[in-house]
Amino acid sequence: MSVFLNTLYITTPDAYLRLEGETVCVMIEKEKRLQVPLHHLGGFVLFGHTMMSPGLMGRCADDGRSVVWLGRNGDFRFRLQGPVNGNILLRQVQFQKAADLSQTLALSKAFIAGKLRNSRQLLMRAARESKSDDEQAELSKVTKLLEGNIRKLEFAENLDSVRGLEGDGARLYFSQLNTVMGEAHRETFAFNSRNRRPPKDRFNALISFLYALVLSDCRSALETVGLDPQMGFLHVPRPGRDSLALDLMEEFRPVMADRLALTLINRGQLKTKDFDCREGGSVLLNDKGRKTVITAYQERKQETLNHPVLEQSVAIGLLPQLQARLLARYLREDIDAYVPFLQK
Repeated sequence: MSVFLNTLYITTPDAYLRLEGETVCVMIEKEKRLQVPLHHLGGFVLFGHTMMSPGLMGRCADDGRSVVWLGRNGDFRFRLQGPVNGNILLRQVQFQKAADLSQTLALSKAFIAGKLRNSRQLLMRAARESKSDDEQAELSKVTKLLEGNIRKLEFAENLDSVRGLEGDGARLYFSQLNTVMGEAHRETFAFNSRNRRPPKDRFNALISFLYALVLSDCRSALETVGLDPQMGFLHVPRPGRDSLALDLMEEFRPVMADRLALTLINRGQLKTKDFDCREGGSVLLNDKGRKTVITAYQERKQETLNHPVLEQSVAIGLLPQLQARLLARYLREDIDAYVPFLQK
């Protein structure tokens, strides 16, 4: 269990959270392991089989504190939802724009352009740092193909075309991630293709877990500015699906998840002992592995970089909040276009 940026992460199986006065107590096997003042906490993220008392859940709902339950491998399960609040006028505009095919297409192109450009940037950086001429040539070849997909986005006439370019770009990008890994780790974290529900190898288990963390941050950011995280543009809305959060996180997958996953592997911070292999071929991060990843993820969020639109240095953890606000401004027609975050 850890507290980062006013969010309490509970990864210990069978932990039980309860309210004691104005503090939150974490009980494990009827023993108090942690006690934190409630006013210090802005949200909770609980993994696997963890529990929360009805009293604490009610207090969180009343106060608007975020409570998210994730599965053991980081897949989203459910979120505690209190009374709905936010800007009804903004949500009304959001729903109107979502029904406008031209607006939906424009935003979908922006989300995927951000994803492909940031993916390309990661591979370009790897090519510059590689000491192998063959690897440099292969990485450079793929970055040019990704650039071609980005250019084709401008001329995509419908959402199916956008999704096709995204799918082809993702296939090209993922085909090179083994090359970006240090040679010493390529066998242990061998990655051939994206798979999930459940993941079948260690690398897929790692990025699935990180994607769940990024998705949670994107949903929180959208709710903060008053947007409905379920009414998406690129991702088709359906019951229980945070479609707009999935839209928003596209541009952050390479920046906040993939790059961190590769760093953890190349630095040797994750080992085979941090994963459990289950019957049927599924692979999941275990308790120790999840703690390592959560700590690294929160440290990564505190690092700063230059935001190309705001032209100032910002913490990586604030990027979803900033992009959600830019999206809201675009929907209100305060700005002419939504510009995705592009890492240099």
